[in-house]
Amino acid sequence: MSDDKNENRSYEPENEQEDKKQTDELNHKETNYMESVKEMVNDTSEPEENERNSDYNRKTEKPASKNKTWLYVMISGVTGGIISAAIILLMVMNGLIPSQQTQESMTAAPEDENEPEVVQTVSNEGDGEISSSIEESSKATVGVLNMQQQSIWEQSEEAGAGSGIIYKKEGDTAYVVTNQHVVDGAEEVEIVLHDEEQLPAQVLGTDPLTDLAVLEVDGENIDTVASIGSSDDLSIGETVVAIGNPLGMNFANTLTKGIVSGLDRSVQVDTNGDGRPDWITEVIQTDAAINPGNSGGALANAEGEVIGINSMKVARQEVEGIGFAIPIDAALPVMEQLETAGEIERPVIGITTAPLNQVPPQYRQEIALPEEVESGMVIADVLNGSAADEAGLQQFDVITEINGQEITTILELRRFLYSDASIGEAVEIELYRDGNVENVELTLQAEDSGNS
Repeated sequence: MSDDKNENRSYEPENEQEDKKQTDELNHKETNYMESVKEMVNDTSEPEENERNSDYNRKTEKPASKNKTWLYVMISGVTGGIISAAIILLMVMNGLIPSQQTQESMTAAPEDENEPEVVQTVSNEGDGEISSSIEESSKATVGVLNMQQQSIWEQSEEAGAGSGIIYKKEGDTAYVVTNQHVVDGAEEVEIVLHDEEQLPAQVLGTDPLTDLAVLEVDGENIDTVASIGSSDDLSIGETVVAIGNPLGMNFANTLTKGIVSGLDRSVQVDTNGDGRPDWITEVIQTDAAINPGNSGGALANAEGEVIGINSMKVARQEVEGIGFAIPIDAALPVMEQLETAGEIERPVIGITTAPLNQVPPQYRQEIALPEEVESGMVIADVLNGSAADEAGLQQFDVITEINGQEITTILELRRFLYSDASIGEAVEIELYRDGNVENVELTLQAEDSGNS
């Protein structure tokens, strides 16, 4: 029974020295093999080899209680795996097996080998995916050159450059929208396509209040039109890309990425050049870089759809990253009217006015108001035959309300007329004359240049 117990307790090789000798021979063979693999793959990482040999030596110094057959199987498996790995590594290094990166490059290659591959350089890490259709919006964003004649003896030269968007094509005619201030004062206008071809353009119409202009151009060689999205669907924090030509055509089709920083921002602008704001425009605020030359270019969403028209920025030394774009949903009706009619018809009363606090001192004695009335719009002139003339409005009348809305500045007056009213609409005006309040009803007429 004692023999049985000893036999069950442990298993000893019959000849321990012989077994150790065989193990050392195997270890020596594997060391020689690893040296040959190292030479095949030019591997100089000897510490890793030593570590592998050291691990193997520790495992084989005192063989475990297993038979020789299992030991041979284990060593054969390890050796076979190393050989396979070495062969695969050599094939990858010599290009016989494509790596994952090579396979991806092959998949992304254009079908036409002569057509250069366009790679978007805008990072999309962590803040929204930038669609490949940004490329289409970039091709549809053009340069707009303002050509003016410096003297009667010279031909027209470039006086300024901006950007524009090809938004429509019908037959062989294409239509471009840009900012009014880009083409203001131009004697000739040219557009520059993404392939640097220059084409003469005709200005169909401009609108200083919305800062929009529509151009017509020969579309025979134009095959890319911008995809129009919706600015009403925007969210604060959404990724946007500004496309245009900052600092002129040397940086044509530059893309800058940012986010929607604010919606429905109200910005006061001076449309008549007198140095005082006379209009409030509603814009999209973005921190995407908008520089001189970007005006009129596209503000696109992550899908490449145009959702705004870049218009202006805050240009002060202490300000950084505040740019504005005209919402595309507000621009489209204006673009359509400029394209078809060449101008925008807006309702007017038929008067010229000034805020009460801007009336010259020599005329203040003509104005009589109760003490509680401290603001309003003073009528300076009434146009003959206008709605105001027919309703009996007079010089030095002070308008304080229209349809119950307080009117104390030219901004509020224009905002009501151009945003809340329409041609042919009847409105009720509250005014003060000779110190007494009166209510007058009149029907708004179409706009006549320079009057409200």
